[in-house]
Amino acid sequence: MIGEQKKCIGLIFGGKSNEHEVSISSAKTVFQALNSEINKQRFAVKPFYINKYGDWLDSNSSEKILIGEIENNKTKKQEVFNQEKINFLEGIEFQNVDVWFPILHGFNGEDGSIHGLLKYTKKPLVGCGILGSALGMDKIMMKTIFSHLKIPQVNYLVFQNEDLDDKEVKNKIIDEILKKFNFPIFVKPSNSGSSLGISKVLNESEISQALEKAWKTDPRILVEEGLDVREIECGIMGNSKLLVSEIGEVKYEKDWYDYDCKYNSNNKITIPAELDSKITKQIKEIAIQSCKALNIFGFARVDFFLEKSSNKILLNEINTIPGFTKKSMFPMLWRASGLNIEQLVAKLVDISLDL
Repeated sequence: MIGEQKKCIGLIFGGKSNEHEVSISSAKTVFQALNSEINKQRFAVKPFYINKYGDWLDSNSSEKILIGEIENNKTKKQEVFNQEKINFLEGIEFQNVDVWFPILHGFNGEDGSIHGLLKYTKKPLVGCGILGSALGMDKIMMKTIFSHLKIPQVNYLVFQNEDLDDKEVKNKIIDEILKKFNFPIFVKPSNSGSSLGISKVLNESEISQALEKAWKTDPRILVEEGLDVREIECGIMGNSKLLVSEIGEVKYEKDWYDYDCKYNSNNKITIPAELDSKITKQIKEIAIQSCKALNIFGFARVDFFLEKSSNKILLNEINTIPGFTKKSMFPMLWRASGLNIEQLVAKLVDISLDL
């Protein structure tokens, strides 16, 4: 690659999402890795920060956020006075970008929104396309497809666009949940990440509040049975041929793997996980099968439950833009598989270029 022109990587982060802060942390890691001694021979990075209001900042201001010279919470909503000139990309110099690298977790990014926009630039993108992103983000659609393919999952119920302000409707939902499940259960918004909007429910009196919490994030709600399980994860990368990382296990200090536990606790990570070779093989096969079923490629993290009493493998979900923070599993899984963070981000760019 020496002597060839550097590829300009357009790193997009932040976003109008409840995972805004996580996105910034992930982008800082990716930015540093792309600017390492070895990678800066091949790549030039042009960051683009989207603030909490959905406004794009120019690359100079965006870089200052990544290196800590500007605090992201100091950026304000951009005022538009001339309605004829509304253009959310006005002033953003992105024409020389060769490859897009979106690190937008959650809404307006991981759900396929950014992928649809970037498709019009006709430039390669690190990650999967619109369909895989949308299906991976939407828990209800994802589980519906997996059920059709008979991929093992926990038992679940779906409630879509119900009016929880109607007491009769809410009571009917609660009755249905009580008939279907024993406690504990998990109540989740269909579209969200980093466990935001999710509640672990231990008794009947907690169901109403959990439903309202999920409903604030998404009017489509998923309710799952809570089993005594081990949390197992693996990474995938590739296009037509998907590679699977080492398998990892997360043992958390808290009662369940919520947002605070994911990002603010010292969880015990074991890579490779202590698993029977047959189970390891099955997990890798299901990871590939499930990603292909949803048209997920590029890179992703696939999360599983392993029921302690039976060793039954249960697919939990797929994250199409997993975290790259210092405590994120995806880079740790690949480091254990032989790729440090500098090699990992370069590999992901190469995959997008089909190299």
